[in-house]
Amino acid sequence: MSAIKGLKGMRHIALKVKNIGRSKAFYQELLGMEIVWEPDPKNLYLSSGCDNLALHELTQETDPLPSGQQLDHFGFVVESVERVRELEQELHARGVKIVHPFRIHRDGSASFYCSDPDGIVIQMIYEPHLSPQEIR
Repeated sequence: MSAIKGLKGMRHIALKVKNIGRSKAFYQELLGMEIVWEPDPKNLYLSSGCDNLALHELTQETDPLPSGQQLDHFGFVVESVERVRELEQELHARGVKIVHPFRIHRDGSASFYCSDPDGIVIQMIYEPHLSPQEIR
């Protein structure tokens, strides 16, 4: 099996949090991350400059898994929107389960979600702030 092309690293993590305000303060004020996008009061996207962190506040409908797992998904940053589209088709053809199909988001990012053999959700994402960066 050959590795897929166009990935720029695993620089995106999404967490389920109990209190978005408390988590926002922790990551922004204590760890120095900057807000990239705050689409609504329950979701927040932060960046350290080279990494992206998504925070999703838990609701009754999205309680953590019984194990207490609070990882929502992690993501691989992809070089372009076009490559994200291609990857969805390539991975599907290789038998990878597509969890959420390709879409373009309001902030200019584009992504789809798939899962690994154990059901762990992975987002393949073009992110306008991260994708153009050179890997060092």
